[in-house]
Amino acid sequence: MPVGFLSDNQVRAYAAFEELPSLSDLEKFFFLDAFDRDVIAKSRQDSHRLGVAVQIGTVRYKGLFLEDPLAVPWPVVDYLAEQLGIGDPSQVKRYAERLKTAYEHA
Repeated sequence: MPVGFLSDNQVRAYAAFEELPSLSDLEKFFFLDAFDRDVIAKSRQDSHRLGVAVQIGTVRYKGLFLEDPLAVPWPVVDYLAEQLGIGDPSQVKRYAERLKTAYEHA
Protein backbone atom coordinates (compact mmCIF):
# COMPACT_ATOMS: atom_id res chain seq x y z
CA MET A 1 0.00 0.00 0.00
CA PRO A 2 2.04 3.00 -1.20
CA VAL A 3 1.61 6.21 0.73
CA GLY A 4 3.59 9.08 -0.74
CA PHE A 5 4.52 10.87 2.46
CA LEU A 6 5.46 7.78 4.50
CA SER A 7 8.46 5.55 4.05
CA ASP A 8 7.94 1.80 3.62
CA ASN A 9 9.16 1.28 7.19
CA GLN A 10 6.68 3.84 8.52
CA VAL A 11 3.82 2.15 6.67
CA ARG A 12 4.83 -1.26 8.10
CA ALA A 13 5.12 0.17 11.62
CA TYR A 14 1.72 1.83 11.37
CA ALA A 15 -0.12 -1.30 10.25
CA ALA A 16 1.49 -3.74 12.72
CA PHE A 17 2.69 -4.14 16.27
CA GLU A 18 6.44 -3.69 16.13
CA GLU A 19 6.70 -3.18 19.86
CA LEU A 20 5.14 -4.42 23.04
CA PRO A 21 2.78 -1.77 24.41
CA SER A 22 3.94 -0.37 27.73
CA LEU A 23 1.87 -1.01 30.86
CA SER A 24 0.65 2.57 30.60
CA ASP A 25 -0.48 1.96 27.00
CA LEU A 26 -2.17 -1.32 27.97
CA GLU A 27 -4.11 0.50 30.68
CA LYS A 28 -5.00 3.39 28.37
CA PHE A 29 -5.89 1.60 25.12
CA PHE A 30 -6.79 -1.94 26.18
CA PHE A 31 -8.82 -1.29 29.34
CA LEU A 32 -12.37 -2.52 28.81
CA ASP A 33 -15.05 -0.18 30.13
CA ALA A 34 -18.76 -0.92 30.56
CA PHE A 35 -19.60 0.00 26.96
CA ASP A 36 -16.86 -2.29 25.64
CA ARG A 37 -18.08 -5.12 27.84
CA ASP A 38 -21.64 -4.68 26.54
CA VAL A 39 -20.40 -4.95 22.94
CA ILE A 40 -18.20 -7.94 23.78
CA ALA A 41 -21.03 -9.70 25.63
CA LYS A 42 -22.93 -10.02 22.33
CA SER A 43 -20.48 -12.78 21.41
CA ARG A 44 -21.21 -16.15 23.01
CA GLN A 45 -17.89 -17.95 22.64
CA ASP A 46 -14.85 -16.99 24.70
CA SER A 47 -12.75 -17.04 21.52
CA HIS A 48 -15.02 -14.45 19.92
CA ARG A 49 -15.33 -12.35 23.06
CA LEU A 50 -11.56 -12.19 23.32
CA GLY A 51 -11.17 -11.54 19.58
CA VAL A 52 -13.59 -8.61 19.75
CA ALA A 53 -11.69 -7.23 22.74
CA VAL A 54 -8.42 -7.48 20.81
CA GLN A 55 -9.97 -5.61 17.89
CA ILE A 56 -11.37 -2.86 20.14
CA GLY A 57 -8.00 -2.30 21.79
CA THR A 58 -6.07 -2.51 18.54
CA VAL A 59 -8.17 0.10 16.78
CA ARG A 60 -7.68 2.43 19.75
CA TYR A 61 -3.93 1.81 19.90
CA LYS A 62 -3.05 1.66 16.20
CA GLY A 63 -5.96 3.63 14.73
CA LEU A 64 -6.95 0.80 12.38
CA PHE A 65 -8.04 -2.82 12.23
CA LEU A 66 -5.15 -5.13 11.42
CA GLU A 67 -5.30 -7.34 8.35
CA ASP A 68 -4.63 -10.23 10.73
CA PRO A 69 -6.58 -9.29 13.86
CA LEU A 70 -4.52 -11.67 15.98
CA ALA A 71 -1.13 -10.23 14.99
CA VAL A 72 -0.76 -8.65 18.42
CA PRO A 73 1.80 -9.27 21.16
CA TRP A 74 0.69 -12.08 23.47
CA PRO A 75 0.75 -9.87 26.62
CA VAL A 76 -2.08 -7.85 25.02
CA VAL A 77 -4.19 -11.02 24.74
CA ASP A 78 -3.34 -11.99 28.32
CA TYR A 79 -4.28 -8.53 29.61
CA LEU A 80 -7.67 -8.65 27.87
CA ALA A 81 -8.37 -12.27 28.84
CA GLU A 82 -7.75 -11.42 32.48
CA GLN A 83 -10.27 -8.57 32.32
CA LEU A 84 -12.86 -10.86 30.73
CA GLY A 85 -12.25 -13.73 33.15
CA ILE A 86 -11.16 -16.06 30.35
CA GLY A 87 -8.83 -18.63 31.88
CA ASP A 88 -7.35 -19.91 28.62
CA PRO A 89 -6.28 -16.97 26.42
CA SER A 90 -5.11 -19.38 23.70
CA GLN A 91 -8.79 -19.77 22.75
CA VAL A 92 -8.40 -16.53 20.81
CA LYS A 93 -6.66 -18.57 18.08
CA ARG A 94 -10.08 -19.93 17.09
CA TYR A 95 -11.32 -16.38 16.45
CA ALA A 96 -9.95 -16.27 12.92
CA GLU A 97 -11.08 -19.77 11.85
CA ARG A 98 -13.97 -18.25 9.93
CA LEU A 99 -12.47 -15.51 7.77
CA LYS A 100 -15.56 -13.30 7.83
CA THR A 101 -15.84 -13.20 11.63
CA ALA A 102 -13.14 -10.58 12.23
CA TYR A 103 -14.36 -8.55 9.27
CA GLU A 104 -17.94 -8.56 10.55
CA HIS A 105 -16.83 -7.60 14.05
CA ALA A 106 -14.70 -4.75 12.75
